[in-house]
Amino acid sequence: MITKIIKLNEKKFRIDEIKIAVETIVKGGLVAFPTETVYGLGANVFNAKAIEKIYEVKGRPKDNPFIAHIADKKDVYRLASEIPEKAEGLMKKFWPGPLTLIFKKSKIVPDVTTAGLSTVAIRMPDNKIALALIRESKVPIAAPSANLAGKPSPTSAEHVIHDLYGKIEVIIDAGKTKIGVESTVLDITTDPPTLLRPGGVTLEELGSFLGKVKLHPIVKSEKKIGKVIAKSPGMKYKHYAPEAELTVIKGKTIAVREKIQELANEYKTLGKRVGVMTTSKYDYDADVVKFVGRDLKTIAKNLFKTFREFDKEKVDVIIAESVKTSGMGLAIMNRLKKASGYNIVKT
Repeated sequence: MITKIIKLNEKKFRIDEIKIAVETIVKGGLVAFPTETVYGLGANVFNAKAIEKIYEVKGRPKDNPFIAHIADKKDVYRLASEIPEKAEGLMKKFWPGPLTLIFKKSKIVPDVTTAGLSTVAIRMPDNKIALALIRESKVPIAAPSANLAGKPSPTSAEHVIHDLYGKIEVIIDAGKTKIGVESTVLDITTDPPTLLRPGGVTLEELGSFLGKVKLHPIVKSEKKIGKVIAKSPGMKYKHYAPEAELTVIKGKTIAVREKIQELANEYKTLGKRVGVMTTSKYDYDADVVKFVGRDLKTIAKNLFKTFREFDKEKVDVIIAESVKTSGMGLAIMNRLKKASGYNIVKT
């Protein structure tokens, strides 16, 4: 398959420039497109065959549901069978934006789109290209991240091309994404609503608006939980992982630095190429040291990109400093835990 790459500027593009992408969605093909969080791999939400193609291309487990992306709130009433009152307020405040809401699904949504669940995940992305693609296609677009299953999510078209070129029809290249981690997923079929995946909208923001939000055990856990019904992507399987083995070190700053250097030295004596991911520019003695930023928003934006850079550097192991779990830190630590397979060392 020859993949068509369309380069666009989100601030200045013409609708006719996405004509091929729109036609591809309508005909049942796959299009990788930018959102404010990460790049998505999209298909017509109602086209079961197209959805099956996404599973096949990504190598994604069939019990891992997709998120339906919409450009008009009216589509919520088509896709969902019940709209709780709280949902109306959440949509008004946080859409378009990095918040996915879990509703009870309507009968028109194919089971393959929701991995056989009775619920459907919906969000309205805050990206003009994504919204134009959805509007012009005249259907909601089901889209997981545009990467191979389990690998770091793509925050640039370069990442998508690396993983999916030659496997899908169209990639829309609009540069780097703004947020860098996926949307927050909130289940509003429960009372109080349950946070299933932390992301671009923080727990604190949701709490201040709703009053009370419950955290799903998998968000809080620092070890793998047994049986999980995955109502949201990113819950059940190892996700976001680089090729190298990842270890996350938690604790007070000095103890963390000492432990990282100790582990780095041990790995080097074993002949392993060692990478260290730091938020402090500390001068570690390792083969590759990468600074991801000090503030949480910058760290989130750089996280997956940095994982992919380590892969390019061919490191065997990565040792990462942890971050605090307030604000965007909850999403960052969630990704680090999942990427490491819960390989967390406390000092």
